[in-house]
Amino acid sequence: MRQILFDCEKMKYANTGLFEYCKQFGHALLRNKAEEEQVIFYVPAKYEGFFGTQEQYIINRKLHRWLMPSFPQVNIWHTSFQSSYFRPSNKNTRHVLTIHDLNVIHQESTSPTKRDSVLKKIQRNINRADHVVCISRFVLEDVKQHLDLRNKPASVIYNGGTLETYPDFDSPVYRPQRPFIFAIGSIDTKKNFHVLPPLLQDNDYELIIAGPVFDEAYKEKIMATAEQYHVADRVKVLGIISNQERYWYYHRCVAFGFPSLAEGFGLPVVEALSEGKPCFLSDKTSLPEVGGPLCYYFRDFAADHMQQVFKEGMQHFNNTQPVSAMKERAASLTIDHTAKNYLQIYRGLY
Repeated sequence: MRQILFDCEKMKYANTGLFEYCKQFGHALLRNKAEEEQVIFYVPAKYEGFFGTQEQYIINRKLHRWLMPSFPQVNIWHTSFQSSYFRPSNKNTRHVLTIHDLNVIHQESTSPTKRDSVLKKIQRNINRADHVVCISRFVLEDVKQHLDLRNKPASVIYNGGTLETYPDFDSPVYRPQRPFIFAIGSIDTKKNFHVLPPLLQDNDYELIIAGPVFDEAYKEKIMATAEQYHVADRVKVLGIISNQERYWYYHRCVAFGFPSLAEGFGLPVVEALSEGKPCFLSDKTSLPEVGGPLCYYFRDFAADHMQQVFKEGMQHFNNTQPVSAMKERAASLTIDHTAKNYLQIYRGLY
C-alpha cells in the first residue's frame, strides 16, 4: 500500500481560498487514487473525519513545528502551502511542495523585512522538496526569478475547481432588486474591490461583494468610494456567505468583477466561467493566464477606463454569446484534472 499524506493544516482558516482548495483537492484525491494508494489527511483537530470517517488522519500539533514524528509508513508528503512550518522529518519520505503565489513581491504595502522573511520560509521548503509544483506559469516564473529551485523538477498544475450547484436554493442573505455585478474574495486591499463602484454609473445595476472581512477599514473604503460616485445605495458588502448563496449569486449575476492586484491563480474566475458569466478582471499577475481571451481586462483602474472596458465588454458578450466556450474553458480546469496530475507526480517519486 502506497501512502500519501496531504497537508490540510491551512483548513484552520475557514472561508478562504486555501480552505476550499484543501477541501476540493482532498475529495478529488480520494476519487482518483488507485486501489493500492491510501490518502492520509494531516488536519487541525476539529477536521478529523472531514473527508470521511473511514479515512486515516494525523492531527496537526503546534509542537510539530519543531519536532515532527517520522511517520515511516508515509511514502509521499504533499505540503499544500508554500511557507508551511510542517514538513516530513523522515528522509525516506518524498516531499511534494505546492507554491500558490509569491504575492509578497507584488504588494507595495509589504515591507522588505516581511517580504524577505516569507521568501526565506519558502526557500527552506524548496530545499527539502523533491518536486515543486506551481499553480500557474506566472507563479513558476516568479519562483525562478526570486528563489532558487536548486535544479529540482518543477511543474505547473492549475488549481482546478468545481462550483457546487444548488439549483433549488432560493433564499440568499440579500436578494438584489436589480441586475447585479458579483464579486467574491477576502475583503482586503489585495483584492482591490474599491475600484468597482464606478461601474454602476450610467446604469441601474447593483454591486454585490461577498467574502470574509479581513480589513474593516478597507470595507469602509469600498463604501466611501461608492458614496463618492453616488451609488452607495446599490453596493452591498455581504461578508461570508454559504456555498448555496455562492452558487445563487454566480448563477444570477449579469457580470463578474475581479480586479485583484495579486493572484497565484484566481479560482473565482473559473467558477464564473463555469456559469457563462462575462468576467471583468485586472490584467495583473496570473489572471490573464487563467481567463485567457474569454475575459475582459482592466489595464488600469481609472474610473473612465474601467467604465469603457465594462460597457464595451458587455456589448461584445451580448453580441457574440461565447457561453459554450467559457464553460468548455472551465471544464478543462476541474479539481479532478488537478488531482490526476498530482497523482502522476506522486507515482514518479515512489
